[in-house]
Amino acid sequence: MKTVIFDLDGTLADTSGDLIAAANQCFRDMGAGDVLDPLSDAGTALRGGRAMLNLGMKRLGQSDAAEMTDRYYPVLLEAYRSAIDVHTVLYPRAMEAVERLKIEGYGVGICTNKPEALADILLQSLGVRDAFAALIGADTLSVRKPDPEPLFETARRAGGDPKKCVLIGDSDTDRNTARAAGVPCVLVTFGPAGGDMAALQPEALLQDYADLPGIVDSLLA
Repeated sequence: MKTVIFDLDGTLADTSGDLIAAANQCFRDMGAGDVLDPLSDAGTALRGGRAMLNLGMKRLGQSDAAEMTDRYYPVLLEAYRSAIDVHTVLYPRAMEAVERLKIEGYGVGICTNKPEALADILLQSLGVRDAFAALIGADTLSVRKPDPEPLFETARRAGGDPKKCVLIGDSDTDRNTARAAGVPCVLVTFGPAGGDMAALQPEALLQDYADLPGIVDSLLA
């Protein structure tokens, strides 16, 4: 079976608002107030909790930034878990595209660098977990993206041949994962990560999820 594997944050859903809120709760606990901005720092949010904490510590001029990041990372995860879907929204027509792909005979799965338990909680909360045959998170295996093995394992668990898949993502991490795996990559142009997705030279760019089934058909023909 051919499979279509999706990144989660910034690809299927804009999760940046809730991630920034969790990080800012940590900074408020330090007495610093809200250090990160939900709009201008959205791209950093999609690179994970440690990236947000590191950015905030740098802005605060913390001399022991690495130690503080380690200390507050569990605090951030708990804050995020407790308010995981306040601002998060699925992108328009994303799930319609997923269902269309399934009707056409593709397996679908999610390969994310979000911890698996948090990814599962979020997908359940959004009401879409059952739409995906497989979910691999940052801590499911001993390696994470851009290592290709999480992508391969997601394809396997979705019932597919790992060499006959396409990765839908929003970042250089996803591009590098697909390149290492030797499979096509489609990068969305509407995610908070911003930047010039075309410069990463994916096999295709996605501006609207309504176009995804056709793009996948052409890449996996």
